[in-house]
Amino acid sequence: MSLMDPSSDSVPFFSDDDEEEVTSESESSRPVEESASGVTPKRAYAIVAVLCYINLLNYMDRFTVAGTAFCPVFICSYMFLAPIFGYLGDRYNRKLIMCGGITFWTLVTLASSYTPKEFFWALLLTRGLVGVGEASYSTIAPTIIADLFVNEKRTKMLSVFYFAIPVGSGLGYIVASKVAALEQDWHWALRVTPALGLVAILFLLIVVKEPKRGAVEERPENSLQRTSWLVDIRALSRNPSFVLSTLGFTAVAFVTGSLALWAPTFLLRAAIFTGERAPCISGPCDTSNSLYFGAITCVTGVLGVASGVALSGWLRKRNPRADPLVCATGLLLAAPFLYLSIISAQGSTVATYVFIFFGETFLSMNWAIVADILLYVVVPTRRSTAEAFQIVLSHLLGDAGSPYLIGVVSDSLRRSESYLWHFRSLQISLLLCCFVAVLGGAFFLATALFIERDRDLAQKYTHSGDEPIVVPKRGRSTKVPVSSVLI
Repeated sequence: MSLMDPSSDSVPFFSDDDEEEVTSESESSRPVEESASGVTPKRAYAIVAVLCYINLLNYMDRFTVAGTAFCPVFICSYMFLAPIFGYLGDRYNRKLIMCGGITFWTLVTLASSYTPKEFFWALLLTRGLVGVGEASYSTIAPTIIADLFVNEKRTKMLSVFYFAIPVGSGLGYIVASKVAALEQDWHWALRVTPALGLVAILFLLIVVKEPKRGAVEERPENSLQRTSWLVDIRALSRNPSFVLSTLGFTAVAFVTGSLALWAPTFLLRAAIFTGERAPCISGPCDTSNSLYFGAITCVTGVLGVASGVALSGWLRKRNPRADPLVCATGLLLAAPFLYLSIISAQGSTVATYVFIFFGETFLSMNWAIVADILLYVVVPTRRSTAEAFQIVLSHLLGDAGSPYLIGVVSDSLRRSESYLWHFRSLQISLLLCCFVAVLGGAFFLATALFIERDRDLAQKYTHSGDEPIVVPKRGRSTKVPVSSVLI
């Protein structure tokens, strides 16, 4: 299998002759649409299952240590490495890139579990290097799904893929709390995912096959027009639907990142404030809050992603702007429930968990839909770069800084070191998440204004550097590049 992608840089993006011949041949020889990708339908579903499994492991590993200083280090490295892998993913063999990244991630995660506590710098370094694996995977995996399926089927497969984010995050909390309680050492929690990672590498090598880019969208891989990385970035920055939906998704990342780090701590402080639990002076402390929050994250993730995809699929038949409208609705409904969960913590722990449940459910409605929006408003040759750009912005302005910001605001509001002010200052600072959720909803509403136009532009895209013109050929009109006429 060649690492290089055999796409030509000199062929126009579309050619009427090629398009008509491919269409006529495909209608007679292809039994199903997915076979155009060079992958059988049965194997395509198996590939999605493998990608979903690896995504689950990635988020399990990330949130195994979500409550420590390691998480921001990992996110920063992940954020800066994503553009590199986005560039590579649009130009080289994606399966081999993922295999290399996941192998590196597995080895580094295992190594970090054996690093002594006194070598804190080594722990930070290894957790930062874990970002290599996830950056190599998260920027590429959705584009492979896009090259296997189209339309509603693609949306359903993306929903399966993005189930792994909230479920994996929740399992990370559960694994961390249970393993740490059993072994009395958090290092053992980091040894669970590497063992499962070895299985993932085998699945990647045996099951996953590189599909042809754009083939299922009637864009044969040998006719895709490559452009430079700077041209790709310029085109993406001029795509309003992509930019606005990325800003909306950044709001989602801001809220989820804040909750991931601070929700268990907030629930513990609330229980101490109300007298339901005694303060933890020396370890080991009770980790039940992390366990309950992890379980809620798992369940709400499945419900949120499924309900968001089902609602958008139903509304698409009536409104072509359904996707960004559903995303906006999810964020705007999540905001009041998150507000109620924060306010009610001082009165009832049960009510807090109930409101968190509904707030996270509405928040999770966005995951698969945002990914689908990116894939149909961006041309196939720029999708990995677009994924990388979205990752950088959503982490830079979202979950890379939001936990730190919440902590800084909480510290600035605290008037004393009493249990009352430890709880109250964090409670007030978490209200910032509600405001950001509303802002994210506004970005998705703005996306709805441009979504139809940008989707059509992506579907009808031709390379602007050499626009085709119509000239007579064999008694009929056909499109050829301008350069071929001027020579």
